[in-house]
Amino acid sequence: MGAFLGLLLGTGLFLVHRACTTPRRPGNRWRATLSEQLAQAGMAGVRPGRLLGASAALGVVTFVLVAGVSRVAVIGAAFGAFAASVPVNVVRSRRRKRAAELREVWPEVVDNLASAIRAGLSLPEAVAQLATRGPEPLRPAFARFAADHRATGRFGDCLDRLKAGLADPVGDRVVESLRMAREVGGTDLGRLLRTLSAFLREDARTRAELETRQGWTVSGARLALAAPWLLLLLLSTRPGAVEAYSSATGALVLLGGGGVSLLAYRLMLRIARLPEERRVLR
Repeated sequence: MGAFLGLLLGTGLFLVHRACTTPRRPGNRWRATLSEQLAQAGMAGVRPGRLLGASAALGVVTFVLVAGVSRVAVIGAAFGAFAASVPVNVVRSRRRKRAAELREVWPEVVDNLASAIRAGLSLPEAVAQLATRGPEPLRPAFARFAADHRATGRFGDCLDRLKAGLADPVGDRVVESLRMAREVGGTDLGRLLRTLSAFLREDARTRAELETRQGWTVSGARLALAAPWLLLLLLSTRPGAVEAYSSATGALVLLGGGGVSLLAYRLMLRIARLPEERRVLR
């Protein structure tokens, strides 16, 4: 008994030491997160490195142009930083629009699956037929699934690739429901899909009403935030009007204004943000 307890204690100490000394790779996690956001935006073919390269190139070009016109390097750096964030913001905007679009069509996908299963089709056939009968935004993903299944015949692996390509929380639930029905069987899949379809329709209706109500407020807040910087951009075409910013005090004023603008923008997004469904079934 004493030897067993000593072995158990030694194993525990070894695991603690291993956890404390193993180097972490935050860059890989960050790259994986960006890759997932690109997939959710419908830009799975774009690599994170290319997106970062485009951001850096746009920032440098903007810095050179604005600094050349205004002859104030600080103003050029400020607008260069804004320009460098444009590609990432475009990806996030496309991701939100695609998520809203998919929320509208997922109930139709679930209804088609329930109808196909009720008609006697097998699970692979029910999923593959969505490449022609499903909603337009999702047809390419299901067409890839159909091609993969014809080539390999491995339903589980094809579902994994389908889930990775969709990168959607609702898609994860549908895929895992189909996987469970394939592996353990059962007669409740049709009832489950009909219940899920009703829930998705109610959620999409409620979220659409909330987004419509808050749309004008968010747009007005963004315009109020951008107005001072647009005025500064217009003033930068007149070198005499922006000479004050070439001093240390002017640079400090721009730095403070940029920090306040960034803080206000982040607070506005956090206050106006609706709860998003997370991918817990990856």
